[in-house]
Amino acid sequence: MDEHKTAQHKIEAIHFTFSYGETPALKSLNLKIERNSLFTIMGPTGSGKTTFLKALNRLNDRVEGASLSGKLLLDGMDVYDHAVDVASLRRRVGMVFALPTPLPMTIYDNVAYGPRQKGVKPRELDTLVEQALEAAALFEEVKDRMTSSAHNLSGGQLQRLSLARVLAVEPEVILLDEPTSGLDPLSTLRIEELLRELAQAYTVVLVTHNPQQAARIQGETAFFYSGELVEAGPARRIFTNPKDKRTEDYITGRFG
Repeated sequence: MDEHKTAQHKIEAIHFTFSYGETPALKSLNLKIERNSLFTIMGPTGSGKTTFLKALNRLNDRVEGASLSGKLLLDGMDVYDHAVDVASLRRRVGMVFALPTPLPMTIYDNVAYGPRQKGVKPRELDTLVEQALEAAALFEEVKDRMTSSAHNLSGGQLQRLSLARVLAVEPEVILLDEPTSGLDPLSTLRIEELLRELAQAYTVVLVTHNPQQAARIQGETAFFYSGELVEAGPARRIFTNPKDKRTEDYITGRFG
């Protein structure tokens, strides 16, 4: 959406706090993410990483007792502003979860489902589905079995299918919550390579509990701990010269 691109950063959190009941999951978060970049958030379980992703496309809206303060901006507009259409927001900000859950239908229909909901005409679907599968580096592997069940795919293929489903609705931001946690090393490296490529055209935010993954991916990295942003910066600097001892302890495996 060109009219939004006057904002300096694609995503910006300003003193953003998110709580479940009395428990703050994010504490006065200040964070900036550039457009068309691959940004990695690392941290142990319970550090607020997933809460941040879900806040970005309002998946926490129906959590009873949830509350927030501060601002969370997408292209300069607060995603919690009353004027924001949540359905439109979720098309702009897609999400891939740790456990791929394909719809009980064919490979083709899994990818076509979102565009159909948007009203894309049938004659345009074939091209859109192929482009999404190509972008997710899956098309060559499935082009001859598009009408077979998605449940026949391997774990790595299912995760790339999940990514293709997100890409098919043409988002601006792709959020990934531990997308390689259940994958073998080869599939993991393939996903990481794919994310680097996608970051040339999308803003990609990856959450991981694995500091080695953040180090491999490079780019900008943030370390969350107990709901706080401990530090953020270029991965090379974070891993060679962390400013906070908690970061050093985490990346050297003393906890996590």
